[in-house]
Amino acid sequence: MKEIINNNMNIILIYLAIINTLTFFIMAIDKYKAKRARRRIPEKTLFTFVFLGGGIGGIIAMYTIRHKNKKTRFVIGFPLILILEIVTFLCMYFMF
Repeated sequence: MKEIINNNMNIILIYLAIINTLTFFIMAIDKYKAKRARRRIPEKTLFTFVFLGGGIGGIIAMYTIRHKNKKTRFVIGFPLILILEIVTFLCMYFMF
């Protein structure tokens, strides 16, 4: 049973690394487009990537490339989603 849990943890960690990297790059692309007055990535898409597990990547992007860091819904929303995901993950981990 422990082997199955460890296997699943590896898959989850790989997934989280990928989704957080993607979220960071999508935020960076949106910042690039904003500077050049091009068609932007919808905020709904940015939140979707964070909701899918990219909270850390989104938060890092917000403060390293200074994108969306003055919008309250991002400053509060990204960390709130991340906290909810961590709590959910911990509950699932300790239940099984």
